[in-house]
Parts: sequence; C-alpha cells; structure tokens
Amino acid sequence: MKKQNCAGNDMVENMKERWLSVAEIAAHLGVKPDTIYKWIERKQLPAHKVGRLWKFMATEVDAWVRTGKAAGPDCQP
Repeated sequence: MKKQNCAGNDMVENMKERWLSVAEIAAHLGVKPDTIYKWIERKQLPAHKVGRLWKFMATEVDAWVRTGKAAGPDCQP
C-alpha cells in the first residue's frame, strides 16, 4: 500500500525525486539561472533554501509552470 500526503500526492514517488540546483532547474526549463532567481523573488517559484543554496523539485516547478505563473509580466519592474 502506498502512502499519500495531505495533497494526495504519492509520497513514495516524491521520495525518489532528486533535489535540483539552480543550474539544473534552469536547464530543465530552458532559461538562464538569473531568470530562476528573479522568478523566486517576483513570481513565487516554488523553491527551498538549504543553507545558502536554493533547491527545487522538478514536479513542483512543473506544476507551477502549468498554472501559468511563469507567463506574463513581472510583478516588479
């Protein structure tokens, strides 16, 4: 039997997923690392701070992109 978290996601799958760095998530999305930092600050890109480093779950970022939050003008100039 597989466990599910509050959001109904399969916890077993999430445990197998590897944390990605800024460079890796930028390559995954086809953007520059500077864009990733801007999206964290301006568009609430799902990111987790580990010490001084930002880490990402590709599934969280992909879901964020699908909601359309990466599209459109920046919140700040």
